[in-house]
Amino acid sequence: MDKLVLFNESNLNSLIYKRPDESKFGEHIKIIPKPTDIYEQLKNLDVQYIIFGIPEDVGVFANLGKSGTSKAWDACLKVLLNIQSNAFTHAHKVLILGHLDFSEELKMLSQLNQANPKNLQKSRKLVKQIDIHVAQLISTIVKSGKTPIVIGGGHNNAYGNIKGTSLALKKPINVINFDAHSDFRAEEGRHSGNGFSYAYSEGFLKKYFIFGLHENYTSAAIFKQLENNSHIDFNTFEALEIRKEVKFKTEINRALQFINSKPYGIELDCDAIQNTPSSAMSPSGFSVSKTRMFLNAVAQSKHAMYLHLCEAAPTPETEAQVGKLLTYLITDFIRAHANT
Repeated sequence: MDKLVLFNESNLNSLIYKRPDESKFGEHIKIIPKPTDIYEQLKNLDVQYIIFGIPEDVGVFANLGKSGTSKAWDACLKVLLNIQSNAFTHAHKVLILGHLDFSEELKMLSQLNQANPKNLQKSRKLVKQIDIHVAQLISTIVKSGKTPIVIGGGHNNAYGNIKGTSLALKKPINVINFDAHSDFRAEEGRHSGNGFSYAYSEGFLKKYFIFGLHENYTSAAIFKQLENNSHIDFNTFEALEIRKEVKFKTEINRALQFINSKPYGIELDCDAIQNTPSSAMSPSGFSVSKTRMFLNAVAQSKHAMYLHLCEAAPTPETEAQVGKLLTYLITDFIRAHANT
């Protein structure tokens, strides 16, 4: 795990803003005391949720998207560590592990012209290398009996999440993906738009449900591919929220019936949330409240193995709001999952 940079006491103290008569979340979380025997330390520590960041936008670049997802991890930490610690936030169950350091890859990326097809292939080779590190860390956490909460980064990291969990459990897993896009595109080299297609073709992903696909941004070929595969199901945002052809809670239950027969991952792409700064920000999408309701519902199962929050791309002006959004989603997941 040469890419893992551990979160330490100095990092923690620099981010917490203490106030009289208040107890902050960051004052009660745990950290790994030493950089060796990560698996044994995770296994023996009395925590359940292991939070780590993947501050990169290599996969987004490789998919011709807008950069910025590398900044979500820092934005999240600044807010998360300073919320209140109380009976609702379960800080004592959380370990902040640190982040996977892909600064060298980002430096290489900064020298590439995205419009050059040769450079796209170079960036896709970098994503393939990132996959290895993500899968290894996820596998270690899941093997230790803990639950990863992953803050991206691009949606390319879904592949590593799925592969790592599958390897740890020694069987394929299911996934529910709250997303405006299927990310089931052609296996043309790794990027943020084909993590699920690669995971499926390689046998790590069994059943896949996409919740809230945008009809304007899903090709006819992809729709046909999804409709002709009995291991894949979906609904569309327009059917749910515009035409009201199906009910939100009913569709959540249908999705759970599809994937809850075995361990599953929860993927949540911030592109699906209305007006959220992200790699494919949209004026039309689910409200934050609807997103939180979705996450609360799908996390209430012992089969929910991990949470991945990805594609948020904060700017200096929106950093605090993005950090708050990610923090709400993290704590919603923990609240719902903690009693399963």
